[in-house]
Order: sequence, then structure tokens, then C-alpha cells
Amino acid sequence: MADSNAVPPPRGMERGDRALGGRQLAAMLPDPVGARPAYRHLARAIGALILDGRIALHVRLPAERELAAALNTSRATVTAVYDLLRERGYAHSRQGSGTWTDLPEGRRPNGVNRLLGTADTAIDLARAAPGLPGQALVDALAQVAPRLADHAHTPGYHPYGLPELRAAVAERFTRRGLATVPEQILVTSGAQHALTLVLGLLCRPGDRVVAENPSYPNALDALRRARLRTVPVPVTDTGWDLDVVESAFRQAVPRLAYLIPDFHNPTGCLMPDQERARLLRAARRSGTWLVVDETLADLALDVPAPPPLASRAAPGDAGQVITVGSMSKTHWAGLRIGWLRAPARLVTELAGQRVATDMGGSVLDQLLALTLLARAGELLPPRLEQLREQRAALAAALTEHLPRWTWRLPPGGLSLWVDLGEPVAPALAERARDYGVRIEGGGAFATDPGVFEQRLRIPYTTPPDTLREAVRRMAAALADGPSPKPADRRPHWIA
Repeated sequence: MADSNAVPPPRGMERGDRALGGRQLAAMLPDPVGARPAYRHLARAIGALILDGRIALHVRLPAERELAAALNTSRATVTAVYDLLRERGYAHSRQGSGTWTDLPEGRRPNGVNRLLGTADTAIDLARAAPGLPGQALVDALAQVAPRLADHAHTPGYHPYGLPELRAAVAERFTRRGLATVPEQILVTSGAQHALTLVLGLLCRPGDRVVAENPSYPNALDALRRARLRTVPVPVTDTGWDLDVVESAFRQAVPRLAYLIPDFHNPTGCLMPDQERARLLRAARRSGTWLVVDETLADLALDVPAPPPLASRAAPGDAGQVITVGSMSKTHWAGLRIGWLRAPARLVTELAGQRVATDMGGSVLDQLLALTLLARAGELLPPRLEQLREQRAALAAALTEHLPRWTWRLPPGGLSLWVDLGEPVAPALAERARDYGVRIEGGGAFATDPGVFEQRLRIPYTTPPDTLREAVRRMAAALADGPSPKPADRRPHWIA
């Protein structure tokens, strides 16, 4: 029986714009044959899918009759499943509105803010951002000094970005298979800045936006601050389910979709070429803008670097794709140089919006970026080899010290998305601070609070010896007991 006192679905969800079909849910569930009682087996599996983020929160579950037909079981069994989900807090119902996914009250987070604290001696695994070799920066500064003097007699304001840098970024896209002219490039203060500009221009509060679950935490924060309604699509260890993605586009008709198809953060997955074509077709049918984050695209460790997703678009469809990128992961986040590629008309509008808060980036940083991009063929290969060595060291240390944890070795990117086997990541992250390791539980990467509590993102951006020591400390913290003492925790950003 439906619980008349249950919390109703969020505003805007009553119409069923986030609904899960019977066949869709049945395909995600294990075969209940032989499991006794079957209803407990199915309820436990659905609860696990919600905790793992594969079923989003505030999604309407299939009607009992529909799911019973899809599972080839009795309606009474499905009724018992839903009753148990409600009893355990994984669902709530209201007469005439259906049954909606939820989380038990005890799993709701306390809303800790992530702000940058002062530096300390902890090993920092919260930020997946490598440093720049010192000599490379010294050499680049020596090259830049004469060029900077040439610019000193000008006002120095470049809302679109330094013309030379716009041309270099456009040429980079062209070399990778997507013909681009400088008028299609806007230089920004990082990819996050680019995303914020796009959201401010194209979206209004209440608009629906598709986002992967899990995804980059700072991008998710930008969506929340813009008061957008997130439509999550799961990314699992094996990648994207394009049937689910297409269904989300079809049902929600989102204004925009923010996606990381290239060595996805945090899972490391690379979207296959045929799925990119399907994604583009789905966006075209729903009239959705695609914001594609390529920040990690060059960090290809075991496969060739992928071409831009927009290069797969049919004639005319590339105009719906906005590509954002950055030097933060390939070079150094301290430069604060990023960019976006979009139709020239849209770039003009975005530059106009930018001027309201930011007259343009630092000329010095842009000249440094120009010099470093010109040396990419020299600087990137040793960076990739270093990441391979660090990834191997992290994997070996986890195997030695935490053999129950599981992960898939990603073909690129900067981190492992580790399954701890039980929802202890928040407690472990708190306790690890007492052992000198700063790391975030998987919940920080979730579109909805309370999921991915069995996950950690562990970057391999520090030296092998540091990674081995961090894993040793986490193993000691895990062995310290199930309930950590409350920590006086300084919040911080995740990168």
C-alpha cells in the first residue's frame, strides 16, 4: 500500500519526466530464478543499483503490472518488492503519483562544503592535477619575456582571448580532425569557466540538463548553482548505456547535456566511436546542446588519443556541440588557461557575457600557454610515460595492501574508480585524514547525494613512492575500525 505520509517527488517530476520503464529496469536486474524469497532478492538488487548511481534518485519506478510482465513474475512479487523498498527507505509512494526512488534517511549527507584549505603535510589525493616540470616552465618564461614586452604598449584586454592563442587552439582542433577557425574559439580561465559561461547564456533556472552519474564535482556544482534540474545518466565501469541516454533525451528533452566522453572523470571510460554517433543523433532529435569536456582527451595511455566528438557529427549537427578544454590536466592547472569551441555567432555572445564579470585573461598566462602548446610534441610523451608508471605503482600497491578492493584499469585519464565492496568510503575518507591522506568518497562525484558510498576516486598524479605510502596509510586507516571519530575537517575543492 502506498505511504500517504511519504515525501512527494520534487517539483516538476510529478509529470513523469524521469521515469524508468519495466523492460529497462528488468534488464538491469539479476535473474531471480532460484533465489528465495525472490522479492527480497529483487529489492536488494534495486537498492544496490540506487546506491551505485545506476538508478538515479527521484525517478519513477515502473508500474507493478508493467514490471511483473517484464520480469515474467507475479504482480504480488513486485508488490512485495516495492513494499520492502519503501520499508527500507529506497522508495516512497503517493496515491496517484506512483513509486519513486529515494535513499534511507541515514544515508543523506550533511552538506559539507568543499573549499580550499591551507596546505598541510597530508598526501593530497583529492585533486587529480599533475604539476609542470620546473625546467619546462623556466624555458617557456624565457621565450615569453620578449613577446610580453611587445604587448606591454597595448591595453592588454582580450575578451575573446589572445589572437595568437585562438589561432593555435583552432589549428589544434583542425589537426585532430575537426576543421576550425579562430572565430570559433573563446579562450577562458579554464574549462570550468567555459562551462559556467555556457550555462549562463543558454540555460535558465529550472531547465533540464543531462549529466553523467558519476561526474566531475565542480561541474555538478555549477549546474546546481545555476538552479538547473539534473537528469542523470549512469556511467558504470564498462561505460555508457546508450539506450538509457537516448531514453533520457527522449523523455526529458533537455536544454543541454554535459558529458565527458574522453577518459571520463572519475571512471576513466572512453566512449566508443559508434556510441558517439548515436549520442549526436539523439541530441539532434531532441534539440539539445551538447557540452563536451575534452580536458582529459590527450591523456591517452593505452589507446590512440580520440578525435573531437564533434568530428563525428553529420553536416549541420556540429553546430549543436560546444567543446570545452583546458591545459590543467595536460600541463599545469596554475596557468588557468582553457577554451571552448562553438559556432562563431555563439562565441561572440559568450564573449559579450564574459565582459560583464571578466574583461579577459592574463596576457602573460596566455603567452605561456601558447609556448607550451607549441612544445606539446616534446612535453606530452614523457608526461604520458610518467602517468603509466604511476598508474602501475598505484595498482600494484592496492593489490598488495587492499586486495578486496576492485577496479578496472582505465585506458587513459588520471585516476582509478575503485570499488571498496561496502559503503564505507565516507568514513574511510574521514579517518584517512588522521593518517595523513586527503581523499574524497565517491559521493562527491554523484548527481544525487548519498550514492557511490562504496567508491573512491584515487588519482595517480603523484610519484610512485608517494602513491605506495598513501595506499599503505589507507589500509591502516581501514583496519582502524568501522566508526571513525568526528574530524575537524577543513573543506576543499576537488579537481
